[in-house]
Amino acid sequence: MTGRAAPGTVVAGRSTKDAIREAAIQLFSAKGFEQSSLREVADAVGITKASLYYHYASKLDLLVAIIEPIFDDMRDIVDSLDGRPHTPESVREVLTTHLRAGLHHRAAGVLCMRDTVAIVNALGNNRYPDMLDMHRRMVEWLAGPGADDEGYLRAAAAMQILSVALTSQEHMPDTDENLVEAVLLDAALGVLSR
Repeated sequence: MTGRAAPGTVVAGRSTKDAIREAAIQLFSAKGFEQSSLREVADAVGITKASLYYHYASKLDLLVAIIEPIFDDMRDIVDSLDGRPHTPESVREVLTTHLRAGLHHRAAGVLCMRDTVAIVNALGNNRYPDMLDMHRRMVEWLAGPGADDEGYLRAAAAMQILSVALTSQEHMPDTDENLVEAVLLDAALGVLSR
């Protein structure tokens, strides 16, 4: 017996697959995607490399498993905009939902910031246009009906402010998430108002 977890078992209250993903987030964020090995991820979880391959066929598959939930959450937010009225209350709700999604994924945000090229390559050519389309749809909705150039610029600037939530772990690792949310929401709303 090697003392390593068998495929599909639970490691410290989590599934092995979740433990692998979490260890990879920490390792890829600290060292970078290209500089990290699957051996290091397996060692961090306490499993064999073969066990890791049972869950993820490659390092690229593991990266996709880290990034996909972020894009899934963002897609859900953007899809919820269809037919939603553009009111001050709904703008605040959408911004808050977006911020909370970014904060939920802030551990992976460092990876997103440092390894953008690897992420774009991992998601493939058909996903990159989806990312751009989601951003465009969000900016259009935030700008509001009949927006002029200033409205679009303000909406794009608000989106940049929202993106700080995802990368806040890098810049402010010990800052309370409630403070990050409050400050960024206030800043985004301020940029949107004329």
